[in-house]
Amino acid sequence: MSALMQQKELAMSTDELLQAQVELYHHSFAFVKSLALKAATDLCIPDAIQHLGGAATLSDLAAETGIHPTKLSNLRRLMRVLTTSGVFSVTGDHAGAVYKLTRVSRLLVVDRAGGRTHLSPVVSAFVSPYPVTTLFSMREWFTDERAAAMSLFEVAHGCTLWEAAAMDGTAFNAAMAADSRFTMENLLRECGSVFETVRGSLVDVGGGHGAAAAAIARAFPHVKCTVLDLPHVVATAPTDDKLTFVGGDMFDNVPPADAVLLKWVLHDWQHEDCVKILRRCKEAIPARNVGGKVIIVDTVIGSAGSQQGIASKETEVLFDVFMMAADGVEREEHEWSKIFIEAGFTDYKITPTMGLRSIIELYP
Repeated sequence: MSALMQQKELAMSTDELLQAQVELYHHSFAFVKSLALKAATDLCIPDAIQHLGGAATLSDLAAETGIHPTKLSNLRRLMRVLTTSGVFSVTGDHAGAVYKLTRVSRLLVVDRAGGRTHLSPVVSAFVSPYPVTTLFSMREWFTDERAAAMSLFEVAHGCTLWEAAAMDGTAFNAAMAADSRFTMENLLRECGSVFETVRGSLVDVGGGHGAAAAAIARAFPHVKCTVLDLPHVVATAPTDDKLTFVGGDMFDNVPPADAVLLKWVLHDWQHEDCVKILRRCKEAIPARNVGGKVIIVDTVIGSAGSQQGIASKETEVLFDVFMMAADGVEREEHEWSKIFIEAGFTDYKITPTMGLRSIIELYP
């Protein structure tokens, strides 16, 4: 195509140019929305609205959260971002505005009675200095030859994500536990049949402090649940008489069980490492004709097809770039299939869910 033809195709009217500028700035300011959400979470604004009966004015919020009176106009600006983006809702004009929770901000309300899992720790972990500053090193990571064998996190911080988590994994462990409780409670309601066929034992590989395994043990008391993770992780796990914790390395050995669970584990690793992990899992389970299987809870990009909304599609690919920090990958089905075959599995079944992750059943 000639340069002249290209110029004609790219030619835009003044209105189109100005609209393109709006879209460009919208993409550039996307980080502000994340940080506004983090601020609202840190200030416990969702809890304040809930405590105030589900509706609150700016003055109510300031009094409930300890925000200084001189910051009231700035609080209005913060809430304007969060109502525009759907985190909260608002009725009334600026003078008498009343703020309420939406289905998004309800997930951030701490249930003092302990009956419902909240996801505030996940926001705190995702929108924090470590992951955010890591992404500032992408240009160097893509172009510097010295970074070829390093993760993006290493380039930015001089150590791996796992080394940093080993030094202080409090926020990370809290986020993973909150996600596991929330995800498994909902998946067990939606796809409980996947776990009903587990005969007697299940090992949760890379299961952290056992939140996912505990949810399974409560739903299926006949299943004996074991949690495998690195020794320093299980050493700080809370006591649970329904779970057995084992310190070890999933690359070396997985304890024998009728089923193996890998929830949000394989997306942390490159292809070759995933194959190694799944080979250890295959060694741990019995043959398919006696009920053995591996259950993977992870993202399968595009698995819901045309049923996916734009928020789901964009979140999947944003998460994929986010995972580059740890050298992780969010995968499409054809990428998963190659891993399964190479690890020695002959069959698999993917069950999409309404959330970000699918359930994959692997059979030897």
